[in-house]
Amino acid sequence: MEVAPGLHRIEAPLGDRYIAMYLITGSRGALLVDSGVADSVTDFLLPYLDLAGIERSALRYLVCTHSDFDHVGGNGALRDEVPGVLILCGEEDRPLTVDIERMIGERYGEFAAEHGYDDPETTKDYIRSVSRSEPVDIGLRGGERIDLGGRVVEVIHTPGHSPGHLSVYDAQTDSLMIGDAVLGSGLLTVTGTPAFPPTYRDVGPYRATIEHIRKLQPSLLLTAHYPVYRGPEVDEFLTESSDYTDRVEGAIRKALAASDTPQTLLELVRSTRGTLGDWTEEASSLLVYPLLGHLELLEQRGEVRRSAGTPSRFSLER
Repeated sequence: MEVAPGLHRIEAPLGDRYIAMYLITGSRGALLVDSGVADSVTDFLLPYLDLAGIERSALRYLVCTHSDFDHVGGNGALRDEVPGVLILCGEEDRPLTVDIERMIGERYGEFAAEHGYDDPETTKDYIRSVSRSEPVDIGLRGGERIDLGGRVVEVIHTPGHSPGHLSVYDAQTDSLMIGDAVLGSGLLTVTGTPAFPPTYRDVGPYRATIEHIRKLQPSLLLTAHYPVYRGPEVDEFLTESSDYTDRVEGAIRKALAASDTPQTLLELVRSTRGTLGDWTEEASSLLVYPLLGHLELLEQRGEVRRSAGTPSRFSLER
């Protein structure tokens, strides 16, 4: 659907959720934000272009917000159909964006060796089945401006969910497309019910990104997995996101204070999940992302100690 003049939101199913791609059009070409997975392109994006009367060859740029499979898995399918498209991503996210196996091993397998948590093989096989590695043409760091003809968009560095996460600002409609830069208090299903926790990873940059977006005060905040936020809804979503980081930190302190022994990351997942959201046990396991981020921050501040050994254990400095 066209959410603002020349700015289109294209939703594609992703299990019981969806991925929203965004298309910005100008007189000299169009820019796509995120490619979803392979069938997001073939079954949803391309038919949308045809129905909207937008030539596929007009699609000049693809900006990948970050290196998650549901945002870059369709890159190969898009290049098959639009060979001339330039693929752009955050320079810090480039190594994983161009290599699905490395993404599986380093992004999703980050917790395996030290903390004993990894995605099941069925999940890894699914990621491989819907994604294809594809070279990136240009790495971005934020601050770049892209002229589409009568319309200039700006790339903004919005880290926290990933180191090289990017957002795209369209001044013509005062709209900010943020991918997964800000994640509220949890991801949602297509029916609006809780799906799983917000998977931000680096707490300091994530909080800074929230405040950066708040200062920009966009009229439209366009995310990958949430509804369109307009006007006062924008600040409400940002506040929900910021408040949730405080909830996580408080839950960690409470859980560690209540324990007589140092806790593993997975033990902290089990002891905090009831206070942090209403998810299934399997979905709650994704709390490893924000919990470890907060534990690392508290460790840097000298408030938490990490014990040697595998798996790592954490305790409050007393």
